[in-house]
Amino acid sequence: MSDDDDLDDFEPDQDDSEKDDDEKETEEWEDDRKGEEYSEEWLPTPLTEEMMKEGLSLLCKTGNGLAHAYVKLEVKERDLTDISLLRSYIHLRYVDVSENHLTDLSPLNGLTHLLWLKADGNRLRTARLNELPYLQIASFAYNQITDTEGIFHPRLGSLDLKGNRIHHVTGLDPQKLISLHTLELRGNQLESTVGINLPKLKNLYLAQNLLKKVEGLEELTGLTTLHLRDNQIETLSGFSEKMYSLQYLNLRSNMVTDLAELAKLRDLPKLRALVLLDNPITDESDYRQEALVQMAQLERLDKDYFEEEERAEASEIRQRLKEDQEQEAEPEHDPEQDQEVM
Repeated sequence: MSDDDDLDDFEPDQDDSEKDDDEKETEEWEDDRKGEEYSEEWLPTPLTEEMMKEGLSLLCKTGNGLAHAYVKLEVKERDLTDISLLRSYIHLRYVDVSENHLTDLSPLNGLTHLLWLKADGNRLRTARLNELPYLQIASFAYNQITDTEGIFHPRLGSLDLKGNRIHHVTGLDPQKLISLHTLELRGNQLESTVGINLPKLKNLYLAQNLLKKVEGLEELTGLTTLHLRDNQIETLSGFSEKMYSLQYLNLRSNMVTDLAELAKLRDLPKLRALVLLDNPITDESDYRQEALVQMAQLERLDKDYFEEEERAEASEIRQRLKEDQEQEAEPEHDPEQDQEVM
């Protein structure tokens, strides 16, 4: 089941390029790759002019407007080990080299007009490239990448690194990644959320990692969607009032057990949909009521929207709790003080 099922009709305000978790895609990919050894030696297969002729399309004017060139290249599933030939094709804007055996993308460093890059399913150990001034979408899914260093593209809006071997996020500089709104890190080996300090980020996908808590995300003031499904999270600490744009939070299949943890989400004023299915907490009898008591603005918990009766009951409970707190805060009346006054 995918997180698309969890979303149902809920549509937070976000860009069209948002991608929800797609577990089916992951499972199919893993089945296809099953039995392959990453150390396997492949016969050298360089990109050839003949392959280029077959893969080129989209004739456009070049920068000076006086000449034309093909700007789109698709060379998927060619068993390629070398794309050095691309150094000569400086006008390319869209490149798809997915499903090959590439370990080196450095020939792309000179493609300064590149807008879109897809290099999924290769043997890459890094996503490092020279700064590409116009690159907007980059996908390096299902490689062997171990870090997030060397990604500096100022117009990059969407970065996909799912299905790699990343343990920690480092090198993502908010001063350089000023346009990044969607970051996909699902299916890695992340042990911490520290290092994702990108205030412009809107959509963050961290499902299927090794996370035990949320930390270091306090400055994500623009974040609207956060996926943390299939981790090992036990506490709901780490959410800050600075995360005032967060609307959709998916914590399905984690290890949250205590109803008191829900109070830690009260600082998220725009949270509209919360998913906690397959957590021990959902077995508590007051689970739905407590969630609404703590978060009056919540519209949906798991797959069900709140009814008006539930809202009214939660409002009454909140009012009683407020009155109890006010009474506890009042100083106790001392009869001896009255006698002293008399």
